[in-house]
Amino acid sequence: MKKIKPIVLLFIVVIILALGFYPMESYISRPGGAYELSPLVHVENGDEDDEGTLSLLTIALSKATPLTYAYAKVTDSQKIYPADQIRQEDEDEEEYNVRQLKLMSDSQFNAITVAFDRAKKPYTVINHGIFIFNVVDGGGAHNILKPGDKILEMDDLSDLTGDVIAKYLVDKKEGDTVRLKVEREEKVLTKEVTLKSVPGVLEKAGIGISYTENKVVETTPSVEIKSDDIGGPSAGLMFTLELLNQLLPEDITKGYDIAGTGEMLQDGTVGRIGGIDLKVIAADKKGLDFMFAPDDDISEEIVAKNPDLTSNYEEALKTAKKIGTKMKIVPVKTIDDAMEYLDNLEPK
Repeated sequence: MKKIKPIVLLFIVVIILALGFYPMESYISRPGGAYELSPLVHVENGDEDDEGTLSLLTIALSKATPLTYAYAKVTDSQKIYPADQIRQEDEDEEEYNVRQLKLMSDSQFNAITVAFDRAKKPYTVINHGIFIFNVVDGGGAHNILKPGDKILEMDDLSDLTGDVIAKYLVDKKEGDTVRLKVEREEKVLTKEVTLKSVPGVLEKAGIGISYTENKVVETTPSVEIKSDDIGGPSAGLMFTLELLNQLLPEDITKGYDIAGTGEMLQDGTVGRIGGIDLKVIAADKKGLDFMFAPDDDISEEIVAKNPDLTSNYEEALKTAKKIGTKMKIVPVKTIDDAMEYLDNLEPK
């Protein structure tokens, strides 16, 4: 038998490694898992003797390689997305991950305030500076601030909001400096930024960041939510239900194992999310009894541009039929719809 020359063997190894590990400018999403919320959400002295469970659903998202891209092309349980459909313009991988974790944080904030409203429990919203999503290359804050930083003070201003910052900087010129108190990884730092304009990006001199207001909520009783590295806003509905299950004396699950997905908006509306078809598959694999899905309204204008677009509920129902699951898909527009459905359930 003729031996393979070392140089040929090396070439084959390099090709295999390239196919398996070379990152493409695409992403692959696939079903993630269903994670019970009671170990992740804790309300001080809350009701914990419930028989059923409430679970959040995830999808797994990873950079495509030539091999994973080829496999995703031939399977129904994975989806391929160009990078510009996942990351925002000028957003790198680190900034994307920071934004996803902030969306998760905001979903928890809304879940707490909505749940405490419905349970008629007291809470206080506190402004905690601004949260930085990304830093403009070549801008004033480049190599000074980082995505995920929280600006707590700017010069003598301590109660920072978007309006306060805009008004303060409106008369500033290129070359002016601002002194910042910044929270980074639970440490408080002092930074100085020289304002700068960036042609084609910043027409006027500024700090060179994109940000959002960073609000926190203090409650009685206290709440702790552990979400680790789960990102995005889609667990908001289920966080809200788990909080209510612990705040209220009754077992709202009625003994059922329940999954769901949907962003929780401040007014209690359940917002549309991505990847719901993959989440149906994840919930089915866990053998859950039923799954809440956002029954979002789609405007005629959007339908005219995207004629194949359907509501999350319709897409979830289609997937459920396709995979032949026994799990029931339940449409909800608001947290009150979900609570009403649970209230009308006969105990399991």
